[in-house]
Amino acid sequence: MSKKIVPVIMAGGKGTRLWPLSRAAAPKQFIRFIGSRTLFQSTLQRVSDPAIYEPAIVVTNEEFRFLVAEQARELGSDLSGIVREPVARNTAAAIAAAAVVAAKIFGEDAIIQVLASDHEIGVDRTYHSANLTARAAAEDGKLVTFGITPTEPATGYGYIEVGDILPSGAHAVRRFVEKPARSAATEMLAAGGYYWNSGMFMFAVPMLLAEFEAFASEVLEAANSAVSAAARDLDFLRLDREAFEKSPNISIDYAIMEKTSRAAVVPSVFRWSDLGSWDSVWKTGAQDEEENVVSANTTLLGTKSSLVMSHGPHLVVRGLENVVVVASEDAVYVGRMEDSQEVGQVVKHLESVPETSSLTEIHPTCYRPWGGYTSVLVGDRFQVKRIFVSPGRKLSLQKHHHRSEHWIVVKGTAEVTVGETVKILQENESIYIPLGEVHRLANPGKIMLELIEVQTGSYLGEDDIIRIADEFGRS
Repeated sequence: MSKKIVPVIMAGGKGTRLWPLSRAAAPKQFIRFIGSRTLFQSTLQRVSDPAIYEPAIVVTNEEFRFLVAEQARELGSDLSGIVREPVARNTAAAIAAAAVVAAKIFGEDAIIQVLASDHEIGVDRTYHSANLTARAAAEDGKLVTFGITPTEPATGYGYIEVGDILPSGAHAVRRFVEKPARSAATEMLAAGGYYWNSGMFMFAVPMLLAEFEAFASEVLEAANSAVSAAARDLDFLRLDREAFEKSPNISIDYAIMEKTSRAAVVPSVFRWSDLGSWDSVWKTGAQDEEENVVSANTTLLGTKSSLVMSHGPHLVVRGLENVVVVASEDAVYVGRMEDSQEVGQVVKHLESVPETSSLTEIHPTCYRPWGGYTSVLVGDRFQVKRIFVSPGRKLSLQKHHHRSEHWIVVKGTAEVTVGETVKILQENESIYIPLGEVHRLANPGKIMLELIEVQTGSYLGEDDIIRIADEFGRS
């Protein structure tokens, strides 16, 4: 009987190609584009069948660890572990460390499936069939990648040329092709036998580690050392920084897949997109009769073949065709659909201008392990925020050197500690936190707590927080 698959979900990327919704501090895998789930949650859902999969191992970074934990909790998804990368070292180091962790948890003969957390995938019979073929090939000692049947001569993907069919039903890899020019991509589609390189893999851990030893021993040595010296931090496994940063900064493709003689590919016809640009979001979205993909807070009049989304103000688009209009809480992007690949250049320009650089980093709404906050209004020596706290959660016991705060409860029940006093506040009740006073906010209720916070003082930055006690291990 085949072993269960251990999903390894890579969730540390900071892409900004879907700006203004995706930003460095809140990338696309954790954003709800259209629908109730984020891409990360959809990935967890795909590997939720306990008859096939073990609980997932998620590899992420310091900034996203609480987002990972909270979004998994929202979905009711158990995790085998959250592995924290102390520094970015590309996919080879991350996968090697995850493989070592999987061997410790599930045994040295574990089968892992490496998945990106930000891909859009159609789960149907062909998807499940491809996974079964990949597992059989991995059990047969192959290092397996998934090749997606190309639908156009795309230049943003690498390609794989398939070779002979193997007993498992997978194919040998004849060669990997770098992201091609459009003319070369058109020729490959006409010739046949070429597939997009999806960046998804299936490995038997012993064979993967053996190939690391043969072709990328420095990566494996760093991974082994980083896991051996790792520290437990609440529900997180924090890889040792000094050991991990010694790993070469190299992808799994360059380190292993393009060198090994054991590379195999499963040609796959299921719907797949890496959602690397707004036109790909439009292509994979549910289009109306005018070929528009829209979200809530939008009205379209005489508009065709367009993507219109808003996470902020109501958008009205009239008389346009083949455009992308996307609004966040604090920025709007408008461009031609065919220019979607150029959003990265827009972000680089914004980064280079001091007045707009923050628009590429953070959202007005920031998420924390206890809930989050939205910056509503900022003025001279004051700031207004909407704070939301999940049921049963509490903020750190803290104080501020430069500001006082006024809290007004608008929904739910608040438990407020001010100095030695603990009070329960209901809707429409308020409290004042003097400058320098030790305080804490908690939600003892069963529904989300929401309050308005008015800060006043000489400095209102987030780094003016002195944490005295924190259940999330933050200093």
